[in-house]
This record gives sequence, C-alpha cells and structure tokens, in this order.
Amino acid sequence: MSWLARRRDARPDSGAIVLSYIIVVPVFMLAVMVIIQGAMWYLAREAALAAARQGADAARLPGAAAGAGPSAALAFAQKSASGYLLAPGATASGTTGTTVQITVTGHVPTFVPGLVIDVSQAVQAPVEQFTVPTATTAP
Repeated sequence: MSWLARRRDARPDSGAIVLSYIIVVPVFMLAVMVIIQGAMWYLAREAALAAARQGADAARLPGAAAGAGPSAALAFAQKSASGYLLAPGATASGTTGTTVQITVTGHVPTFVPGLVIDVSQAVQAPVEQFTVPTATTAP
C-alpha cells in the first residue's frame, strides 16, 4: 500500500473543515451586514432628527417667514447628513399658531439593491412669544 493510500484511509473526515466554513462564513458575513445596516439606519434617523430640530428652532422665532422651518431643516440635512440621509424632505405639517411641527423624511443607504428603508422624524415646539412685563405699583 502506498503512503498516499494510507494517508487517505487514516483521515476519513478530510474536507469537513471546508464544508463547515461554507456554512459558517456566509452566516457570519450576513450578521456583519445586518449590523452595518442597523448602524446606517440609526445614523439616518439621528440625522433626520437633528435636521428637524434645526428647522423647528428656525421656525419658532417670532417673525419667522412661513417656510423658514422646512427650508432650514432641508439645508441642514443636505449639508450635514448627505451620506446618511438620502433624498431628504421637510414639511411643516401640523403647525398651528402656537406650535411648530417640522417633519424630516428620507431614505437610508442600503447594501441590498432595490431595498428601500425610509426614516421620518418629527419635532414639535412652542412658538416663542416675547412679552413686556407691566409696571406694578407697590401698596
């Protein structure tokens, strides 16, 4: 019997490691991709929230123009969150005379072609009103 035949007979489980890697490596890579996708979703959500806060701060000032909030939110989203929040949009729906509500929406960058994950964050704040205290007389 040749040495090659003896070696083959002594190791009947040859190739088992390769087969286990064929199963383990794709599962590991999928787990890494899910973690990265979750991080991208979190960053997009936080970027939309920060943009909505900027828009609400701009819109709640006394004498602010009607479209100041959404335009400030959109400018912030385009400048600061360009890699995390795709196709941002901002609206002032829900705004009343005493409160301002700015909603920022957008898409999360994804690894899977065709997969679209949307994010939407809204911030509501009272409109600032400055009042002049009246003079009181002491008794």
